[in-house]
Amino acid sequence: MVLALVVVGAVLALIVLGLLGFGVRRRLIQRLGGTFDCSARFRAPTAGQSLGKGWIYGVARYNGDRVEWFRVFSYAVRPRRALERDRIQVRERRQPQGEEELALLSGAVVLSCRHDGDDVELAMSEDALTGFLAWLEAAPPGQRVNVA
Repeated sequence: MVLALVVVGAVLALIVLGLLGFGVRRRLIQRLGGTFDCSARFRAPTAGQSLGKGWIYGVARYNGDRVEWFRVFSYAVRPRRALERDRIQVRERRQPQGEEELALLSGAVVLSCRHDGDDVELAMSEDALTGFLAWLEAAPPGQRVNVA
């Protein structure tokens, strides 16, 4: 009986520490400012695959001439992907379709982009989208910017 209580207590302590780790990591990412919730899909769905598949919930942070993207459910302190401002080509913006509405935060807008020859889709709130497009257009003189 005592062993079972110790095991249950240890498991609960690990769960609490794990959740605390997520919170501390999120604060570390946000401490520099310029963050916004941003789901991402780095591989377009194949034929016959659901549109709701492949979305990963994350947080993006502006850092100079790039946007760093972090997975929410990860302990990594380094960004999973970094998108350079001068390499992003915005193709279109659209509303989530079908099962995407369930996979994304409510009110999200999907931005279809190309970055270094790879298709990337970002889903963010309307306010975050306005800020993202303004950041793209605010490139220093001489940098090409392609915003649809």
